[in-house]
Amino acid sequence: MTDLATLQAQRQKLAEARATGMRTVQYGDKKVEYRTDAELRAALDDLDRQIAQASGKRVLRIRVASSKGL
Repeated sequence: MTDLATLQAQRQKLAEARATGMRTVQYGDKKVEYRTDAELRAALDDLDRQIAQASGKRVLRIRVASSKGL
């Protein structure tokens, strides 16, 4: 498992890339190219889960769906 500081640095680079509209992120000798913003968001979500797990926190996600009916 990757240490907490490394995960946080990776998340920071990914968040900066997403904010500027870049689709390619390089961290160390690894380079990743994302095709869509959804892929970037999924990668950020995964890093958030890993960071929470490494720091001993529990992440809960609640989805709410509603409709007007038929």
